Amino acid sequence: MATPRSSPLGLVVLLNLFEGPSHAYRLQKLIEATGKDRVVNVRSRASLYQAIERLERHGLVEVVGTVSGSSYPDRVEYAITERGREVARDWLREMLSSTGEEFPEFIAAISLVFALEPAEARAELERREQRLADELTSTEAELASAPAGLPRLFLLEEEYRRALLEAELVWVRNVIDDLRSGRLTWSEEWLREIGQQFLTDE
Repeated sequence: MATPRSSPLGLVVLLNLFEGPSHAYRLQKLIEATGKDRVVNVRSRASLYQAIERLERHGLVEVVGTVSGSSYPDRVEYAITERGREVARDWLREMLSSTGEEFPEFIAAISLVFALEPAEARAELERREQRLADELTSTEAELASAPAGLPRLFLLEEEYRRALLEAELVWVRNVIDDLRSGRLTWSEEWLREIGQQFLTDE
């Protein structure tokens, strides 16, 4: 059976099931309690259910029973399979070592920024700058509020997030400065000239 395509949310689910069977509600609460909701999107429980269904379809998890309660409906419990353990480690190795296979929206937008007027592009980047600054403040607060003595191993994702935010902020601010000063600019006429110069039928 072919190995299914890796999924960050699927990996988080599988690794949480290493500790033992669980149902979707408990998994969501555990993901939130460990801060992994800052790493994968579990805002909608539907996305978590979809991830679990996909894992079950590929034989990575299996239903092992239900949990009943007087104040809530029966909840299906899932356990990781042996194949699920193997695939989880394969996914983790792949995600740690691979680069350049993702297509973030921002890179696509930057490659097409000339479709806006320079002043409008600068205004949108200034909005992004503020959001990045807010996210950086939040990330620094997360790191600062970590329990004393918590091993660095459990803070690596926030360290990485901080490094990315700091680097992107520097870059975005440099582009904004160049747009503001006119060192970076364009016009329809200039774009046509560049197109004639660099784009050919060949």
